[in-house]
Amino acid sequence: MAKAEEEIMGAERADLQGIPREKLLEMLRWMVLSRRFEEKTAEAYQSGKIGGFCHLYIGQEAVAAGAIGALREDDYVFTAYRDHAQALVRGVSSDAVMAELFGRIGGTSRGAGGSMHMFDSEVNFMGGHGIVGTHLPLAAGVGYAIKYRGGDQVVLCFFGDSVVNGGPFHEAFNMVAKWELPVVYVVENNSYGMGTDIDRVAAVDQLFTRACAYEGNRAEQVDGMDVLAVYEATNRAVKRARETSRPTFIEARTYRYLGHSMSDPAHGTYRTREEVQAERKNDPINSLAARMEEGGLLTDEEYKALDAEVIAEVERAARFAESSPVPGPDEIYSHVYADEFRGGLDRRDAWR
Repeated sequence: MAKAEEEIMGAERADLQGIPREKLLEMLRWMVLSRRFEEKTAEAYQSGKIGGFCHLYIGQEAVAAGAIGALREDDYVFTAYRDHAQALVRGVSSDAVMAELFGRIGGTSRGAGGSMHMFDSEVNFMGGHGIVGTHLPLAAGVGYAIKYRGGDQVVLCFFGDSVVNGGPFHEAFNMVAKWELPVVYVVENNSYGMGTDIDRVAAVDQLFTRACAYEGNRAEQVDGMDVLAVYEATNRAVKRARETSRPTFIEARTYRYLGHSMSDPAHGTYRTREEVQAERKNDPINSLAARMEEGGLLTDEEYKALDAEVIAEVERAARFAESSPVPGPDEIYSHVYADEFRGGLDRRDAWR
C-alpha cells in the first residue's frame, strides 16, 4: 500500500474514545453554531429586533449536541423553552429559527411562536414548550404511539432541573416505567431554577436518583460540559429504548453562563462573577477542540475556518430574518382549526 493511501486510511480510522472524527467535527460544529447563534440573538434582542421572553443556551451546548447526536432522523425531540440550540442541532435551519425569533413569516411557526415555541415536524422536532414540565407527558404519549404502532423510534425529551419537583415529572415517569415506553429523559441541571439554587429547594439534589422510584427506569448522571460523555450516555439509553422499549433518565450536570433570560442580568444577584468565571474554565467547546487538537484530529486553522463559516451562516440568518415579511392581520386566523389543512371551511368567513 502506498504511503498516501496509508495516510488516507489512517485518517478514516482516526477517532477519540471510539467516536469517528467525522462525528466529532459534526458535534463541534453544532456547539459552535449554537454559541454564535445565541450571541447574535442577544445582540438582536438588545437592539429591539426580538421581543418577548428569550432564554439563551450559552454554556450548555454539549448537552444538545451530544444527546441529539445519538439519534436517528426518524426519532423525536421535545424540549422546554430554552430551545434554540436543540432546534438547530436537530436540523431546523438557522434562517427559520432566527426568523421565528424576529416574529416573521419565514420562521418555524410563521412568527406565531417566538423564542419559546420552536417547532418543525419535518425533522420530528416536537417543539419548545413554555409551561414548565408539561411536555414530559407529551413525550410519553409519543413513546406510547411508537410502541402501539410497533416502531423502533425513540423519544428524547429535555427539561430543566426545577421540573423534577413538579407533578408532570412523576406522572410521566410512572407512565413510561409502567408501560415500558422508548423515552429518554434528559434533565439539564444547570444548578439554578431561574435564580434559585437547586440545593435550596431539592431534598434530594442528586436528581438522577429520582427515577429509581419507578421500577423499569434506568438512570445515570453525566458531565454535561463534556459532549462526548453526553453522547455516550445517550447512545446507551437510545440503544436500550430501541431494543427493549424501556426508558432512561439522564442527569446532565451543566452550567449556563448568562442569566435565566434576557431580562435577567448577566450573573444575577444569586451567584458571583467569580463562580461564573470558574465554570467557564470547563467550556464545552474549548474542551472538545483542545482534545481533538491533542489527538491530531483538528488543527487551529481548521477550527478558525469552521468558526468563520458558522459566523457567516448566522449573519445570513439575521439578514434573512430582517427581510422576511411581518405577519399580516389575516394570520391571526391561520392554523386555528385542523380542517384548514384539509381544504375545509374557511374559518375567517365563518367568523365574519
